[in-house]
Parts: sequence; C-alpha cells; structure tokens
Amino acid sequence: MNQTYDSSTDSLYLEVRPLPSRRTVEIEEDVFLDLGEDGDPVGYDIQHASEKTELVQRLMREYDYQARSACAE
Repeated sequence: MNQTYDSSTDSLYLEVRPLPSRRTVEIEEDVFLDLGEDGDPVGYDIQHASEKTELVQRLMREYDYQARSACAE
C-alpha cells in the first residue's frame, strides 16, 4: 500500500492498487473510495486525516490482512 500525505491540506491518499480510478464514492464524511474499472477499490482519499487516525489504522490493518491472505493462497 502506497501512502501520500499532503500536510498543507491534511489529506491522505492510501493507494491499494496502482490502477486508475473510474468512480469515486463518499463512504463517510470526508472519506472517498476510488474504484477501478472492475469495481474494486484502488484507493482511499481521506480529508482531515489527522482527525481520523483510527480509520486510517483500520484501513491499513484490513489491507495488510487481505495482502497476507492473498499470499497464502
């Protein structure tokens, strides 16, 4: 998972797949999910990220778990 943080806007982008976004959905206030052509997530755009540390940690844990599960298959 690649991460990009912009301190001037307090925004964090978590890239889960290096693919272009075809659609963006707001999943909660100031949190946007980018979906790829196949409808699966390609990244999360989190505004006011410093106020959403629990969400960021949860997303990173979920991604880590999914990545480990895929490697075990």
